[in-house]
Amino acid sequence: MAQYQINLDSQLLHQLFLGNAQDAGVAKLLESVLNQILQAQVTEQLDAQRYERTEHRRGYRNGTYPHQLHTRIGTITLSVPRIRGGKFTTELFARYQRSEQALILTMMEMVVNGVSTRKVSEVTEELCGTEFSKSTVSDLCKRLDPIVTAWNNRPLSDSPFPFVLVDALYLKVREEGRVRSRGVMLGIGIHTDGHREVLGLMLGDTESEESWTEFFSWLKTRGLRGVDLIVSDDHGGLVRSIRKQLQGVTWQRCQTHFMRNILDASPKDLKEEIHAHVRAILEAPDPQTARMLLNQTIAAYGEKASKAMRILEAGFDDATAVLSLPEKYRKRLRTTNSVERLNEEIRRRERVIRIFPNRESVIRLIGALLMEQDEKWAAGKKYLDMAEYHEWRENRPKTTAKVT
Repeated sequence: MAQYQINLDSQLLHQLFLGNAQDAGVAKLLESVLNQILQAQVTEQLDAQRYERTEHRRGYRNGTYPHQLHTRIGTITLSVPRIRGGKFTTELFARYQRSEQALILTMMEMVVNGVSTRKVSEVTEELCGTEFSKSTVSDLCKRLDPIVTAWNNRPLSDSPFPFVLVDALYLKVREEGRVRSRGVMLGIGIHTDGHREVLGLMLGDTESEESWTEFFSWLKTRGLRGVDLIVSDDHGGLVRSIRKQLQGVTWQRCQTHFMRNILDASPKDLKEEIHAHVRAILEAPDPQTARMLLNQTIAAYGEKASKAMRILEAGFDDATAVLSLPEKYRKRLRTTNSVERLNEEIRRRERVIRIFPNRESVIRLIGALLMEQDEKWAAGKKYLDMAEYHEWRENRPKTTAKVT
């Protein structure tokens, strides 16, 4: 990916940090950055700086034209370069606006179906104008939906995914005149080269074993393979599906959820003490030390917090499965936090929508968001350096692991 040097003037920075004009400052900052990127892109396309004389030049600048971009922090105006006798091309608008388009389309669907709140109506009218119909919304959806659907059903990379993290969240969807709760299942994979990839999303009627089985079968038909460790919470249907669909894979129970389960069952006056002991177990340097700390904790609190200790003992092996990996991989694979962060971004948009007008709008909005995140990950830094993992895997005893 091209690297661009961005310059910020003192007036812009002053606007950005004014307490009562922060949104305006952020909008101006975004406008300045994007305009500088456009200028850098036209230089790249022409292979020449402004006024530069070179035999490699592929054309000449011919001024700019204004292009307005609507965002949640305000409307910004971009100066799009013109090229004499040619056409300047950039993916900036399409890439930046994809999730914005999905959000606006979902709100428009709510309006035309008569289920919007006053706030949604006001926002939609401001962004899109007051004149739009069901046919207008349908035509706009036809432009975006195939792009998101094609991405969500794309063949996965030829590379194996040693580590996979899965999670689900619930949304409200209007179906047949009723509002129903539906589960959205998400998967993230980590390549053998250390980059993350969004594997896909699927909307299910419930977070049942059948729904998760369908989800994993779908991922496998698209190319999911080489999974060594899968991280998730302790949902019964999910774990049973992993056993059936990903046989031989080690299951790591999310330690954040595990700790929460233990503390919920702990007496109030012992929560802090038990939290410290359980944290020491989960962060032990090796499985043997973790087992020793487990026995000490159960001996100390077996009578005073019997329910919490039963949960700790029953889930110990699954919650400490990650201790079998080299230490540098444990922190990022002990929880589903990276999926949870994606869920938070989804929730930000869901709070605007509240109730999705139909199933298609769920896939469109969440898919567009995940699609953009996937692009950032592909072009960004590696999530993990996998060299030590490959060496560890090559030298470890040739035994068959299984989900416990």
